[in-house]
Amino acid sequence: MSDAAVQIQNLVHRYAELIDLGDFDGLGQLLAKAEVGAADSPGSLTGHDAVVDMFTSTTRRYPDGTPRTKHVTTNLIVDVDDPAGTATCRSYFTVLQQVPALPLQPIIAGRYHDAFVREDGVWRFAERRFLIDLVGELREHLLDGIPGSD
Repeated sequence: MSDAAVQIQNLVHRYAELIDLGDFDGLGQLLAKAEVGAADSPGSLTGHDAVVDMFTSTTRRYPDGTPRTKHVTTNLIVDVDDPAGTATCRSYFTVLQQVPALPLQPIIAGRYHDAFVREDGVWRFAERRFLIDLVGELREHLLDGIPGSD
């Protein structure tokens, strides 16, 4: 696996780590220059504050500061165009959650379609699109509906 592919894989997994930690500011930094939104919706958001606002307004956090989730990202298919400094990645996600009101269970699953660019030798997200395929019990995870499902 190329160094670029490893760096891109690390960005994808860093997203999962940050959301599971409830670190919405970190998510804002990670996605600050990316267009973020549902793949089947024409709208998207961009910028640190917009990303932080999206997660803060939609994701329930518990007294420990986390959403009590584990985002498992698998089946990464990374395609790097090193000379152009661009890349794409398609992957699956499954979100597990355990809270006092519910036992450990998968609550949602889908896919990410990501684009990346290399700036000054460092890879970053250029776009993160999500597609929701399976929906379980989300009442203890989301504050108000599924983002991008309108």
